[in-house]
Amino acid sequence: MRTLLALIAGLLCLAPVAQAAADTLVLVPPVPAAVVRGFDHVGRYAAGHRGVDLEADSGQLVRASAPGRVSFAGSVAGVMVVSVDHGNGWRTTYLPVAARVAAGDEVRLGDAIGTLLAGHCERQACLHWGLTDGLDHADPLSYTQEPRVRLVPEGTAPKPPPDIGAARVAPTPGRMPVVGRPSSAFGMRRHPITGVWKLHDGSDIAAPCSTPIVSPYAGTVTRAYYHAAYGWRVFIDHAGGLTTAYNHLPSLSVRVGQPVDAGQRIGTIGNTGLSTGCHLHWMAWRHGRLIDPMGTVG
Repeated sequence: MRTLLALIAGLLCLAPVAQAAADTLVLVPPVPAAVVRGFDHVGRYAAGHRGVDLEADSGQLVRASAPGRVSFAGSVAGVMVVSVDHGNGWRTTYLPVAARVAAGDEVRLGDAIGTLLAGHCERQACLHWGLTDGLDHADPLSYTQEPRVRLVPEGTAPKPPPDIGAARVAPTPGRMPVVGRPSSAFGMRRHPITGVWKLHDGSDIAAPCSTPIVSPYAGTVTRAYYHAAYGWRVFIDHAGGLTTAYNHLPSLSVRVGQPVDAGQRIGTIGNTGLSTGCHLHWMAWRHGRLIDPMGTVG
């Protein structure tokens, strides 16, 4: 399978592309599914898994991860593949997918580009989602920002995004979720592992692994799952349109739907996902708008 994926990737990269503008690319996963296998960060010529496998059902719609133009839709080495050029040097690839589009078609974010075929993963159907600039490959999950766009069933008109320009972003006084040392602030930075210049979408707090993490405010757990980049993560909705997330945990200590009190333990410091050491990657949104979580501490 690795040889086949390398062959497909190579054939899709034959045409020249513009130099990739990594800091302008934002992707949304093509299917709302769990990660079966993550991306291997290896050199250009080393063996590795140059994409992300997402668990999904055979026949499930696959949607464009970002706006662009279809650069390829057809069979490569017997595998049905769709590739979308995003106009900034980057292409996303999707396989095995029976195309609903043709080369040259313009697609918008979330447009259905095909249906998932069986045969990629041995134990269940899954989509292989890749990202390339024509020479190298990158982890597409490193270019996602959550929450961004909710994928909707075909035939359903997506709702317009909320007017975040007028959203109230006044801080909600709270406490720090963990006792530790702030190690990387919210804002633009070069990713310490991928080397990509992009938004650091939270605040990092360094502390020894197994250090307790508490919820700074009362709320309800809305999501809890594993992400290839963020590791084990927990989302909590609070009053006033505030949502917080806690990433790189070693495991899950709370369940979806569980109410939590301010100061209640929700997990411990870990090092899962794309992480350079034991720390908490703390994130926050106000009315769907990503904000610096440190601004909510009173």
